[in-house]
Amino acid sequence: MTSHDVVRQVRRCCKTRKVGHAGTLDPLATGVLVVAVGEGTKILRFLHSDSKSYRATFKLGVTTDTLDADGEIQAQRELPDACRERLEQTCAGFRGEILQVPPMFSALKKNGVPLYKLARKGEQVEREARAVTIERLEIIHVDLPDVTIEVDCTKGTYIRSLVSDIGEALGCGAHLTALRRLRSGRFRIADCISLEQLQQGSLHSSLQSPDQALDDLPAAQVAGPAAAALRNGVPPGREDIHCDVAVTDGELVRLQVAGELVAVARYAPSREIEKRGDFELVRVFSPPEKL
Repeated sequence: MTSHDVVRQVRRCCKTRKVGHAGTLDPLATGVLVVAVGEGTKILRFLHSDSKSYRATFKLGVTTDTLDADGEIQAQRELPDACRERLEQTCAGFRGEILQVPPMFSALKKNGVPLYKLARKGEQVEREARAVTIERLEIIHVDLPDVTIEVDCTKGTYIRSLVSDIGEALGCGAHLTALRRLRSGRFRIADCISLEQLQQGSLHSSLQSPDQALDDLPAAQVAGPAAAALRNGVPPGREDIHCDVAVTDGELVRLQVAGELVAVARYAPSREIEKRGDFELVRVFSPPEKL
């Protein structure tokens, strides 16, 4: 099942085409998929979190062309001596900031063409290594040749590449056999419902408002004439808002009127394009709708 397959099912359950998702999951993967419905689709651009958590299982000694179990086997090698003991030391070398080469079977593009389309034709192209951060890498279970780890990482990390690199560092290779996303930003697996629960009518108990979903952004209250102007697309001045925390230049904030989310705006008092107000309106929301 792909992420878009999930979107199609949610559309049927909600009887609306206004459904989207943030942070695509590979067909092999399960776990957290953030889905937005109706007016909530307007905040998807703000939900591509910088931090994610995964539980991954991989098999040592076997490599595939896709770096996971969906691919063709390329090579099989013996596990090294004292493999279990060397595993922890090897994993320790992948904690912190590392350079990672994206896999060929990925949605990244080369000259406008997704890499996976080139890979399916048997083509290999040079990919630049990118810096990612592995905030936590913990070995959960070892039953050689299978290993299960949990990973907290920054956006853009490919777990398939990570386990492949661990396998190469051990000298035997590896490929991903199972992947479950446990967290995407503030959204955790414990807060999710299954498609089966959704089909049984559990949608409304699990929906969050756009304001709740964006509660990691500072909230600024707008009142008086500035509130009426904001609903008409006019950004407020700094003197027109009340915010409990200091807002820095370039920071995104939630602009609320009487506790209701009206817009997401960027604090930009020194911008030159438009002189009205001290905020640049990034997204203005319609009044809450009924599902």
